[in-house]
Amino acid sequence: MDSNSQNDVVHGYEIKKSVVFDNNRGFALAENPNAVQPFVTWIFTEDEHGKRDYDWGHYTTDRDKAERDFEVRVSEYMKDYGVCERVAQPAQESGKYYDISEQAARRAKEANSFYDYKPGSATADYRAMIDEAREMAENQKQRVDPIYHEKIDRLVDTYARKLAANFNDRYAIDARVPSIMISGGGNFPVNKKHKQNAARDRNWGEYEEIKGYLDKIQSTGTGGISANDRNAQAKLEAKLDGLMQSQETMKAVNAYYRKHKTLDSCPGLSEDTINKLKVTMSRHYREGAPPFPSWQLSNNNAEIRRIQKRIEEVKSKSEFAGWAFEGGRAEANESNNRLQLFFDEKPTDEQRKALKENGFKWAPSQNAWQRQLTKNAIYSAGRLDFIKPTDGQTPYQLQPFARKEAPDRSDR
Repeated sequence: MDSNSQNDVVHGYEIKKSVVFDNNRGFALAENPNAVQPFVTWIFTEDEHGKRDYDWGHYTTDRDKAERDFEVRVSEYMKDYGVCERVAQPAQESGKYYDISEQAARRAKEANSFYDYKPGSATADYRAMIDEAREMAENQKQRVDPIYHEKIDRLVDTYARKLAANFNDRYAIDARVPSIMISGGGNFPVNKKHKQNAARDRNWGEYEEIKGYLDKIQSTGTGGISANDRNAQAKLEAKLDGLMQSQETMKAVNAYYRKHKTLDSCPGLSEDTINKLKVTMSRHYREGAPPFPSWQLSNNNAEIRRIQKRIEEVKSKSEFAGWAFEGGRAEANESNNRLQLFFDEKPTDEQRKALKENGFKWAPSQNAWQRQLTKNAIYSAGRLDFIKPTDGQTPYQLQPFARKEAPDRSDR
C-alpha cells in the first residue's frame, strides 16, 4: 500500500506519527476509529519523492499497546541495523546518487577485518555501480525511441535508491556480530551469528532482485526476450555467449594489468576503451585496483547463471501440465505463458493472501489467479494446500519435466 506523505489516510487509517531513518526505511502509527482493530503500526520504505510503501502491519484494539509496539519496533530496528533517525529532506532529483552510511560501513569493516576502513570507500563502490548503470542507460537510449527515455531514467533512479538501501542494510548486518577472527572464540555468540548469516542471505536475495533493474534498463524499448518468442532460446543463447565473452575479456584485462601495471597496448582493447577504463580506475578508492573490480565480475557471472537458468526454463516450457483440485482447476496456459488457477467460488481472505504471497495475481480478463509459467510457479503452487491435486500427488510430480529430472532407478 502506498502513501504520499506522513499525514495521508491509508486504507482508512490516518497516520498519526512516523519515524524515518537514514536508510529511507521507517515506522508509522495509524488510527481508524471505524475499523474492528482501530490501531496499527507499519514499517515503510520512502522513495526519493517522499512516497511511502507501507507493509507488515501490527493491528490491535488497544491504543497503549499500539504505542508500545511502535516504540519497540523503532528501537529494535535502530539497534539491529545501526541506523539513525533523519530529518526530512526534499526529495532527491532523478539521476542523483543516494547516501551511503559511511559510519555503518566503517563499523562493518572493523567487525570483519584487521585492515583500517578507508573513508569514502563504500560510497565510491556504490557510485561506481551507479555510473555503470547510467552508462548502460545512455547506451540504451541511443538504440530506442525517445519515448522510452523517461522510463529508462526512472529505472536508473529506482536502481540507485534500492541499491543504496541494500548496501546500508548490508553494512548494518555485517556490524552486528564481529568475525571470530576479530573477537576470538571465547564466549562467541553462536546463535547471534546464525541470525546474522540468515540476515545476510536475505540481504543478498534482495540484492539479486535489485540487479534485475539492469535487465529492465537494457530491455526497455526493445521488448526484451519473452518466453513466448519462438526464437527465445536462440536469443538467450546469443546473449549468454556475449556475457561469457565479456567475462573472459575482463579476466584477461585484469591479468594483463596485474602483470604490466598498465593498460597500454592491452590486446583486444581499443584506445578509446583503454582511456575510458583509465578514467573509471581513477575513481577507485583503492590504489592499484584492477580495471574490472571483483563485484563487476561477480555480477556478470551471476547474470550468466541467470540466463542459463532461463534457457533451461524455455527448453522445458512445453513440459508443464495442469491438474484438478478441490473447488477448481489449475491450467498450464502455454500460449499466454501463465500458470492459471480457476476457482468455482471466490477464495477466502486467507487464501487470497497466500496466493499473493506466492506470486499469483488476480487477472480479471482471464477470471483467474495467475503467474508466469515457470518451474518456480509449480514449486510455489505446491506450498498451497488448498490447490493440492485431487489424486494425492504434488503439482511437481505431475509435471513432465519432473519425470525427466527424476533419477533413473531401472538398473538398481
